[in-house]
Amino acid sequence: MTEDRIMTIREMCDAYEVTPRTLRFYESKELIFPKREGQKRLYSKRDRARLKLILRGKRFGFSLEDIRQLLDLYHMGDQQQTQMVKTYELAQQRLDDMMRQRDELNVAIEELKDQMKWGEKMIASMTQTKKAAG
Repeated sequence: MTEDRIMTIREMCDAYEVTPRTLRFYESKELIFPKREGQKRLYSKRDRARLKLILRGKRFGFSLEDIRQLLDLYHMGDQQQTQMVKTYELAQQRLDDMMRQRDELNVAIEELKDQMKWGEKMIASMTQTKKAAG
């Protein structure tokens, strides 16, 4: 595939493992801007680059609004310095959130393990009592 090649919606779906509905949704949120020829949507190199960034941002848990704002900073005329700084700041916030969530999840896992150990003891005790009575 040549870099500048225009892709159809089907080709985009196959290449990026997304549904047509997803592409239309991103278009409605003004995240990508395919050319229209009648009912056909045609995606440029720029659309593909934006879609890659959208999918990466979603994987990291960024909101679509955050992603849209970051993409909009591309054309600031400062060689993407503003975009890079803002992306880094949002990434740091997201990393902090993810680490906090991981810590909370680790605590919940340990609490659940403790409760399950208690449950095992209770079940074993009930089983012993039942055998002794029977």
